[in-house]
Amino acid sequence: MGKYHVSGGRRLAGELAIQGGKNAVLPILAASVLNSGESFLTNCPNISDTRYTVKILEEIGCKVTREDGGLLVNSNAADTFEISETLVRKMRSSIVFLGSLLGRFGAAKISYPGGCVLGLRPIDQHLKGLRLLGAQIDDHQGFLNCKAERLVGADIALDFPSVGATQNIILAAVLADGTTTITNAAKEPEIADLARFLNSMGADVRGAGKATIEIHGVPRLHSAEHRIMPDRIVAGTYLAAAAMTNGELVLTNVSGDNIRPVVAKLTEAGCTVTESGGGIRMTAPPRLRPISLKTQPHPGFPTDLQPQFTAMTSIADGMSIIEETVFEARNNHIPELRRMGADILQVNGKTSVIQGVPQLCGSNVVSHDLRGGAALILAGLAAKGKTVVDPSEHVMRGYESIENDLAALGADIAFVE
Repeated sequence: MGKYHVSGGRRLAGELAIQGGKNAVLPILAASVLNSGESFLTNCPNISDTRYTVKILEEIGCKVTREDGGLLVNSNAADTFEISETLVRKMRSSIVFLGSLLGRFGAAKISYPGGCVLGLRPIDQHLKGLRLLGAQIDDHQGFLNCKAERLVGADIALDFPSVGATQNIILAAVLADGTTTITNAAKEPEIADLARFLNSMGADVRGAGKATIEIHGVPRLHSAEHRIMPDRIVAGTYLAAAAMTNGELVLTNVSGDNIRPVVAKLTEAGCTVTESGGGIRMTAPPRLRPISLKTQPHPGFPTDLQPQFTAMTSIADGMSIIEETVFEARNNHIPELRRMGADILQVNGKTSVIQGVPQLCGSNVVSHDLRGGAALILAGLAAKGKTVVDPSEHVMRGYESIENDLAALGADIAFVE
C-alpha cells in the first residue's frame, strides 16, 4: 500500500475540521439495508473501511452513489443475505451485518470477521442476543448461518457492554415484534448516533447511550437523511500529536462531550484545553507531565486512543502508567516505540510503565494495526531524524488522509507508495 515518511522536530499549529466517525458510519451503513429505500448519509469519512462496507452493500444488491459529498444508499433492490468471505475478513465491523440482514431478510450468512489483530474478540454476546430474539444460528467451519422465521422482542442482559453486540441487537430488533430491552448495553456515542439514524427512518429506539436501551419494534422503516457524527478517535489522535510537539491546535466539527476523558488526561499532562463555538482549542506546555490512565468502555478512556497516548507519554517528564483492560493484544506498537528510544516496561502484558525520555530517535518501524500505526506516526513527529512507518494500509482504515492533515499543521510528512 505504501509507507509514511516523517521527519520530526516541527511544532504543530493551526486548525483542522474533524472527519466523520469511522466507528459511527459503518453500523449506520449496515442499518441502511433495513429501510428498503434510500438513505442519504453526509459527513461520511473517505477511508478504506467505508469503501469495503460500500462493497458489501453492493454485493447484497444495494445501489450506492457518492453525491454532494455524501453517500446515497438505495437498498430497495437488495436481494441476498450472503456476504463473501473476502470482504468480511477485511474488517471486524462487518459483523454488524448479522443484525441488519436478519432484520431485513430473516437470514444471514457470513464468515467470522477479520480486521486488526488485537487478541481474542469473541462474538458470543452478539450470538446470545440474536438467539434470544429468535434467530437460529449454526456456527460451522468458520461460517455463521442465521435464520429466523420471526424475530420477537426479548430482555437481553449483556455480560459485557460490547459495542458490536449492542449494535447487532438493536439492528435486529427494530423490525421485530414487540419490545426488546438491552441491559448493560454499550454507552459509546456511536451507539447513540446509530439510534438517531434508525429513529429518523421511523424506528423506535430509546435510551441509546445509556446502560439500558429499549427498542419497540415497528412494521417498516422509510427513507431518511443523516449526518455522521465526528470521529472522536481522530480528534484525540491530533490533540495528542499537538501535545507531543509543544503545539497549539484548534479542532472544529467535534463535540467536547464525546472526548471528555481524553480532555481530562491532556489537562493532567499539562495542556490547556478550552471549548467554544462547537470546537476545541488546546495549547501544549514545553514538556508534558506524566499521567496514569486505564482504558475502559465509554465513558472511560477509549482503548482506541491508548497507543497514541502511550507514544505521547514516552516523552513526558517522568513516569506514566497505562493499563489496557479491553484488548489483550493492543500493545503491538510498544516494541516499535522502543526501537525509537522509548523506555517502556510491560507488566503482565496489560500494564505499561513508561519512563519519559527527552527525545525519541527516528527509525524504520512496522505498523501492526490501525491505532498502533497512528501512534508510530505521532512518535515520528516528535523524534529526531526520519521515521518510516510501514505499511500504510492499517492507518488508512481509519484516517482519511493523516499525512495531509498533519502537513497542514506544519508537519514534515509524506505518503510514499
